[in-house]
Amino acid sequence: MIKTEAEYQECLRRLEEDLKVIQAQREKLEQCNLPEEQLVLAMEPVMSFHEQLKEEVEWYERVKRRDFGIIRQLNEIGPLLVALRIANGVTQSELAKRLNVDVSQVSRDERNDYHGISIERAERVVNALGEELEISVGRRRATGNLMTAS
Repeated sequence: MIKTEAEYQECLRRLEEDLKVIQAQREKLEQCNLPEEQLVLAMEPVMSFHEQLKEEVEWYERVKRRDFGIIRQLNEIGPLLVALRIANGVTQSELAKRLNVDVSQVSRDERNDYHGISIERAERVVNALGEELEISVGRRRATGNLMTAS
């Protein structure tokens, strides 16, 4: 997950470089006269990595636009806290100052997506970012053996 503007810029640069590498690799494989299905299989690892990086860049861009989507489970609160910091243009260092903790604490929390964070700590982070959360609860509908939220 991209967590800083510098990482984002680096990922954009890597995406451009990847395209050149992908093109060069494809051309080399085509010179080997491989059937298309073997060529696709040979290209799969580099294409998979490229698509994963592209998804991370797209996530960061959505977050910068404040397009967080809907949180459906409380275990998604950690990535949301990271997204809120990014969307507000706040560095980990600045958040640490606002929380009166060491920057290494914020870095560690974000690296672990705030795993196991208490509600009180999550609320402190949200408040430090000048945000507020709105929580709604919906009754689950039964569909066979599975329960789905409505």
